[in-house]
Amino acid sequence: MSAHQAFVTGGSGFVGANLVRALLEGGWNVKALVRETSDRRNLDGLDVELVQGDLFDESLPTALRGSDALFHVAAHYSLWQRDRAAVMRDNVEGTRAILRAARDAEVPRTVYTSSVAAIGTDHGRVCNETYQSAPEHLVGAYKLSKYFAEQEARLAVAGGQDVVIVNPTTPIGPWDRKPTPTGEIFVRFLSGRMPALVDTGLNFVDVADVVRGHLLAFERGQSGERYILGGENLSLRGLLERVGAFAGVSPPKLALPRWIPLGVAWVDENILGRLGFEPSVPIDGVRMSKDAMYYDWSKAKSELGYAPGPIDGAIRAAIEWFTANGYLPKRR
Repeated sequence: MSAHQAFVTGGSGFVGANLVRALLEGGWNVKALVRETSDRRNLDGLDVELVQGDLFDESLPTALRGSDALFHVAAHYSLWQRDRAAVMRDNVEGTRAILRAARDAEVPRTVYTSSVAAIGTDHGRVCNETYQSAPEHLVGAYKLSKYFAEQEARLAVAGGQDVVIVNPTTPIGPWDRKPTPTGEIFVRFLSGRMPALVDTGLNFVDVADVVRGHLLAFERGQSGERYILGGENLSLRGLLERVGAFAGVSPPKLALPRWIPLGVAWVDENILGRLGFEPSVPIDGVRMSKDAMYYDWSKAKSELGYAPGPIDGAIRAAIEWFTANGYLPKRR
């Protein structure tokens, strides 16, 4: 019996690089779509066929032909308001384009990596797949783009395609090269550059569990359904206590009222950004922190057999990876 063939978009990114490794370990043959400007170090040394291009390339149906699955993981993540048009184009129109290419190539099943960002929040209450914030209440272009990208997936399903949607929460682990906002929290905190925090909460999950959830979605998911791939609901302070326990560092005692980082973010984006400086605090990022982003993944448990473990191993793996790759100073 020949090995399964997977086509992965976003394979050089955080979740994608972990997914590619899991596919290879599972005996899959893997093609990975990479842009000409992509940082490909996450794929160095792997037995992966690299396909250079982007989501809009007309040659993609040819590259996809013969694949047993498309894992569409690629996304443009930015909370900067200046990037709004590019985020909407890449995430919404890009999803439409790659799904059309998969249809033309007769790929039997697509697993689309959405996000709980598309679901939104309900004033800090725990949400599941049945909840949906009205689009006008989703904060920022990224959340809105993931919502509309999900609508593209549903349109594809209505047209006869087999598409399963997965909604990861906030992954933690190795290969977070950019790093993601969560990885940036690790780096800033463990580098002593976080004198204060904002009182918020998130659902954190081991990236290895997110990857397993993708494979379970391919094997067992229902077309047109979405599945939250989550882990533990924790306050930001609770996460930092867990992170600090591995490194002997205590979380900041000071919790800032939200108007302070919001003011800093306004200056960053509207004054310094326009003067050519690289802003450090996005307005939408501060606005998102207003409500805790807590989620219930029991649907994925009951329908897919998804069973995430504690995040402590992921915290340790993330710290070790950031240290080994020069983001953090080596500790004795």
